[in-house]
Amino acid sequence: MHVIDADSTTPVIRELTYKIDEDRCTLRWLWPDGVQAVYIQRAQADGQQLQEQEAPSPSSLKLYTKNEYKANNGYHERVDQIGRLSYTVYVSITTDEGTALVRQPDGSNRILISTGKARIYYSIRQSSGWFKRYKTVQIQVTTEVPLAKDVLCYVKKQGGSPVNKEDGTVYPFVESFVAGKTVLPMIEVGKDDYIRLFFTDGRQYGQVYELIPE
Repeated sequence: MHVIDADSTTPVIRELTYKIDEDRCTLRWLWPDGVQAVYIQRAQADGQQLQEQEAPSPSSLKLYTKNEYKANNGYHERVDQIGRLSYTVYVSITTDEGTALVRQPDGSNRILISTGKARIYYSIRQSSGWFKRYKTVQIQVTTEVPLAKDVLCYVKKQGGSPVNKEDGTVYPFVESFVAGKTVLPMIEVGKDDYIRLFFTDGRQYGQVYELIPE
């Protein structure tokens, strides 16, 4: 199995749509003439800009025939995840080199679906002595889904809590977060410094996650 890029003569998927009914997702699309089967790939989008893989892993693909599509009036799948998923439908054709999947550079065979916002809880604990110039701060993050390290950042401000990402000095996280609770190593800041967590891109990640202070 190999991947080829679509051109003006290649059959392609059009008008890919989805519908979610409780925990059931239905995909529908226009089949190109002569195509009897497609391969469907589902992936976790993780709130990041989706980039189509150079060659999708065979284990991530599911064969679906046109006869199955007609019998079921679409492609149906149970969705039990919170967050954002991507579905890519690849036309399957036979070439001299064997089975080929058609990659569509315009992305019309790919769709993002949202199954609700995943919640991210965080707390910031601090301790200091009366006559010390510094205090220790520990960040704890509890998330419902795995989280890429570039989704969140923390902001430090002197004299008061920062109100947004631009209201202080921005620091990135160096590791991704697993689902569940993560307690980060203690850090030392000035006695008058305050820390708060924000999305690195509020417009993008705010559609996928809900950030909740504890």
